[in-house]
Amino acid sequence: MTYPQVLDYLSASERLGIKFGLSNIRKLLRATGIDEDKFQIIHITGTNGKGSVAIFLSSILREAGFKVGLYTSPHLIDFRERIQVDGRYIPKRKVSELFPQLLFFTRTPSTRFSLRPTYFEIMTALALKYFSQANVEIAVLEVGMGGRLDATNVFNRSLVSVITNVNYEHTEYLGKRISDIAGEKAGIIKRNGIVITGV
Repeated sequence: MTYPQVLDYLSASERLGIKFGLSNIRKLLRATGIDEDKFQIIHITGTNGKGSVAIFLSSILREAGFKVGLYTSPHLIDFRERIQVDGRYIPKRKVSELFPQLLFFTRTPSTRFSLRPTYFEIMTALALKYFSQANVEIAVLEVGMGGRLDATNVFNRSLVSVITNVNYEHTEYLGKRISDIAGEKAGIIKRNGIVITGV
């Protein structure tokens, strides 16, 4: 698959809009053999500042000698901004190599893996597959929206869960009350896990 073909597919997938839920991403990760024990996870949500915190943490960890994967959204110019290892965008050749592996499981007639992932679900699976292949030690993942049902919340454990702050946003998806929104964001907290919050 060529890189321009990947871009065309991603553009078409944007029309699927937003879909909350972990079913698609779980199937993709199972099908592509991504091992959640391969790397540690720092998971970040919040109304504001989560992208900045993700970038700062990634930089600090790299300086400390760790091999770090960084997944953020949205991007400004190039979608590869979202997926970085040690400060470098995922190479175009790697996108072209990994993308068909994801598409195979979205197009198979098998009912087990038949699905239509959204743009964000595809990007999340691509990032995690790349991090796994690149042998990162820590993956810093920024939530797309909310937390509890966000595609980045697919793993059962994390090294640290970060909630920067909570305010009114995306009320059509997260709820009309601040407590509803806070509850969605708190959904990234794992049992016996470490939580850092500015709330």
